[in-house]
Amino acid sequence: MIDLKENLVSRHLVFNEKNQKNKWIDDLRHEAIEIFDKEGFPNKKNEEWKYTNLAPLLKTDYKLFPESEEISIGYQDVKRYFIHDMDAYNIVFVNGVYSSYMSDTTHEEADICVLSSAMNKMVHQSVIENYYSKIASKDDGLISLNTAFFKDGAYIYVPDKVVLSKPVQIMFFSTAKENEVMYHPRNLIVLGNNSQAQIIERHQTLNGKANLTNSVTEIHVGKNSELDYYKIQNDTEEASLIDNTFVEQERDSRVSFQTFSFGGKLTRNNLNFVQNGENCNSLLNGVTVIGGSQHVDHHTKVVHKFPNCESHELYKGIYDENSHGVFNGKVFVHPEAQKLNAFQQNNNVLLTDKAEIDTKPQLEIFADDVKCSHGCTVGQLDETALFYMQQRGIPKKEAKALLLYAFAADVLEHVQLPQIKKRITTLIAQKLGVKIDFDL
Repeated sequence: MIDLKENLVSRHLVFNEKNQKNKWIDDLRHEAIEIFDKEGFPNKKNEEWKYTNLAPLLKTDYKLFPESEEISIGYQDVKRYFIHDMDAYNIVFVNGVYSSYMSDTTHEEADICVLSSAMNKMVHQSVIENYYSKIASKDDGLISLNTAFFKDGAYIYVPDKVVLSKPVQIMFFSTAKENEVMYHPRNLIVLGNNSQAQIIERHQTLNGKANLTNSVTEIHVGKNSELDYYKIQNDTEEASLIDNTFVEQERDSRVSFQTFSFGGKLTRNNLNFVQNGENCNSLLNGVTVIGGSQHVDHHTKVVHKFPNCESHELYKGIYDENSHGVFNGKVFVHPEAQKLNAFQQNNNVLLTDKAEIDTKPQLEIFADDVKCSHGCTVGQLDETALFYMQQRGIPKKEAKALLLYAFAADVLEHVQLPQIKKRITTLIAQKLGVKIDFDL
């Protein structure tokens, strides 16, 4: 019987010798593998993983990286995954390795480059030492596993008073010939004070092989800065993704974080916000449309530490066939966080009697002068509305798709980039099996 945890721990010494960077990083890796050895993989006895079972995925002895890291794809092979109708900086990785010829990076208005390279340059040391492995939790087994085996990822540093002239796309492609590979990408994103950025992130398997990606992203947003972040998840039915994202905000900052989940065998999104100053605004939105036996789990946490802040959270889910959705949202309000406005809502539609959703919005409030609300709904399509549309000549399939799009449309209102909105509406139409212009 395979013991994946023990196999990974035993491989770490060899891995670290081949990927040494500096003593500080090496010490972090040794500390991380010890934590992973102690904590291991989460199981269903853990309340946070009660509805998401990793056990079937852990029966495989994953390769840490493909045996051959040779890049054998061109831009024409992956063009459809880019938002190619807009000008953008691109940071592209193929099989865990940076692809320079498909990337468009810069060090002019900002540092938009590769984390492994930035770690070896003195000019970036102060930023990396201040924020790398400082924002993400250290007592989590999966995050520690990522820290121990991290090899590459995106590094974005936007200095004070810089508004990025164009968005950044971070793309991870897998073309590995091996059937089971485990990737551990790591992203570090730091916005200085009075700066702005827009970022799109995507993980994509190109050859239908089974793989497991354990990703960690750390984000720091400085005072009076703005960040719009978009995750597009539409992978193959053999690929699984565990995504841990940590965002810390300074006073007067605004962060909009939107997650669109349309595919993958198992997808787990852990999204954590901490507000470290007054007048912070956090927006967390998500749309999930899945079918078959796919599983998507959204776990969010917003920690309010200071007064006069806001957080708004809206997740919509559409589940077909035997699919399974999970939503667990927590809002934690410290005693000092007075005059707060926190909203949390999760709405779901089940299209079959075999589809499932487990939803658990939570509030923990230790302040008395706040406005906090939460709720969830689970239902089916409105048959009266469907009948009404059919009576006016709209075929049942298209009428059903229009109703479902209307259900999810209020999330899309917060998408700032029209090219992203167009791509998402197209993906929704594809998932619903229709060809309709949803520009309502």
